Amino acid sequence: MTLNDSFQTALAGLQTNKSRSALTILGIVIGITAIILVMSVGQGAEDLILNQIRGLGSQTVIVEPGREPSGPSSFAELFTDSLKQKDVDALLNPSNVQGLQDLTPAVMQVVPVTFENETIRTNVIGASDLIAKILDIFPREGAFFTDDDIRQKASVAVIGSEVKNKLFGPSDALGEKIKVKGRTFRIVGILPPKGQVALFDADDMVVVPYTTAQQYLAGINYFNAIMIRAESEDIVPRVVRDIELTLRETHGIDDPEKDDFHVTTQADAAERVSAITSILTILLVSVAAISLVVGGIGIMNIMLVSVSERTREIGLRKALGATENNIMTQFLLEAVMLTALGGIVGIILGAIFSFLASLILSRIVALGWAFTFPVFAAVLGLGVAGLIGLVFGLYPARQASLKSPMEALRYE
Repeated sequence: MTLNDSFQTALAGLQTNKSRSALTILGIVIGITAIILVMSVGQGAEDLILNQIRGLGSQTVIVEPGREPSGPSSFAELFTDSLKQKDVDALLNPSNVQGLQDLTPAVMQVVPVTFENETIRTNVIGASDLIAKILDIFPREGAFFTDDDIRQKASVAVIGSEVKNKLFGPSDALGEKIKVKGRTFRIVGILPPKGQVALFDADDMVVVPYTTAQQYLAGINYFNAIMIRAESEDIVPRVVRDIELTLRETHGIDDPEKDDFHVTTQADAAERVSAITSILTILLVSVAAISLVVGGIGIMNIMLVSVSERTREIGLRKALGATENNIMTQFLLEAVMLTALGGIVGIILGAIFSFLASLILSRIVALGWAFTFPVFAAVLGLGVAGLIGLVFGLYPARQASLKSPMEALRYE
């Protein structure tokens, strides 16, 4: 009996009970669909976050307070007061950090902004005009505040397009006065619509001099971050090393393990995001894969029922010359064909649901969420489905092949 004959016989056996075959592969279909969906959404999320991080530019280095977070408990250190004006002065000294092109401290808050009777809560960022260069967004009306404004702690502001529309509508906003956390600011610039740039929503933010934000809005003597731009991408590692040495000196730190700050480059951030999303994806895929095991057990049960129902058929085939290998091959093929079919259906459904999920998420987050089809996951899922059919179909197939022809023919 050839392999083709075994294949045709197995196919005929599956077609005899189409409804049962469809229900049998349901667990496999659900498992493969879930894996495709999870991996597609995970890859889409990773690509989105990485693109946002890269939006800051490869020359950008960010210094944040506290040690680098290693778990949920260490995130509290991000709110320490370790970055102060003396650190900014030391970093701006060319003898300490070579290759530093520009620097801006940053103070960030979400506070109420008011014009006449309209009040909104939005992101207020205290910085210098370097933030415009890093985000590559410059006022379409007016101009950014100057270094003199920063030194004088002037109450001037540059607003995003969405803030302008919410507070002023079609009216002209340039030169108007708004209240930020109760303090009056004069609008000197209006940014064009830009959307999400890196980790900032450029449309929904107000930028003020960092000295003004520090003293009058936040009431603090430290910074939430220091954003630095290196002269070129090639010297970023050297700039990072100089920054770390300089800050350890100003903070009186001898042991790098006791750093009360951490320095992040865009490459570092991208690597961490990739690692985190990969771990989360693997975890979710592992949970989804449980349904594959459940589906495999279901297939084994149905195959055992099928063997019992077809005992007389097995006896007749053996009486006509079929060997144990022929019988075993037929039932193994039935199991593998069932799971492979479930894998194919799961891949198709997974692709459809992933595409729909990308459409929905792109509208929710409004950041151009791209649809990603994980080809590797599809190939792996199909292979795993076939393997499950082989593993869980082996025992029923073996049981069928060991039946005695005489006893099988007498089976009622």
